Amino acid sequence: MRVTLDGTARELRTVWLEDGMVKLIDQRYLPFDLRIYEAKNAEDVAVAIEDMVVRGAPAIGATAAYGMAQAGLQGLDLKAVGDRFRKTRPTGQDLFVAIDYMTKASANGTDLVAAADRYAQEDIDRCRNIGKHGAKLIRNGTRILTHCNAGALAAVDYGTVMAPMRAAKEQGRRFFVYVDETRPRLQGARLTSWELLQEGIDHAIITDGAAGHFLGRGEVDLVLVGADRIAANGDTANKIGTYGKAVVARENDVPFYVAAPTSTIDFTLATGAKIPIEERSPQEVLHLDGQPIAPKESPARNPAFDVTPAKYITGIITEFGIRKPSQLGLLNKPAAPRKKGTAKKSR
Repeated sequence: MRVTLDGTARELRTVWLEDGMVKLIDQRYLPFDLRIYEAKNAEDVAVAIEDMVVRGAPAIGATAAYGMAQAGLQGLDLKAVGDRFRKTRPTGQDLFVAIDYMTKASANGTDLVAAADRYAQEDIDRCRNIGKHGAKLIRNGTRILTHCNAGALAAVDYGTVMAPMRAAKEQGRRFFVYVDETRPRLQGARLTSWELLQEGIDHAIITDGAAGHFLGRGEVDLVLVGADRIAANGDTANKIGTYGKAVVARENDVPFYVAAPTSTIDFTLATGAKIPIEERSPQEVLHLDGQPIAPKESPARNPAFDVTPAKYITGIITEFGIRKPSQLGLLNKPAAPRKKGTAKKSR
């Protein structure tokens, strides 16, 4: 992604391997401070995933891939490292895909750094193809509602939800984006707005509760969200609050699309009923920027995701095109890593 700091443009990925360290844009400090987190070992990588230094299913997957490559360089037990990574965040599918990918690469004798680089590049390629297909939905004047952050920060680069927007902008179209703030961690207000500013895309931040207001008044033409795991029937787990947006969009005849690579689809789950839903610390709800915002005696619940039934989803934008939820089975063709191959060297 192109990032402008103090008037200087830089190209950055969300995650990469350099000098034996897994390096990540530390998303906890955006939009006010761009810091690079340096993971020196597998435990640092695991903590980065758990503490949301990095978030977004594709980005977490690539982080795990680089973490396993780093572990290989350090001579660690890859199974133990993979098991540790599996325990970090249970909902997103790409984490598990990446661990399996790197495990197979190791078994096939593939250089693990090359395998991780290839995994990361494939993620970028998938996102760009999502952009190519999804841009067809965006016309001049389209008003888009999005939720959470599924931009370049949630992938290696380019993003999933942001991909159609980037592609449409590159094609000269002008459109507008309503950005849900996305409580409790404010990924929309902090991260999506930052990415849109970097791209020069018109937008406004709204409270989560305001989405129905704009949908009901006919001020939204398209809802576009990402995914952390998609079941075989199209049921989609995404950031908490997505389900409600889908229901209100259907009530107001506004098309609701999910943008996600096929690596996010879990074909082992027939429906979304068994997608594990991470529940995070109540303190994220009860505090904002470290300050209490509720009575200390009050408890809180903090599910990080919800599952939107496929019946509310108009289509799923994948790297292979836009599919109805009922058509996902046609995409069930998992790819295995090459036994011997090269990839672009990591920075």
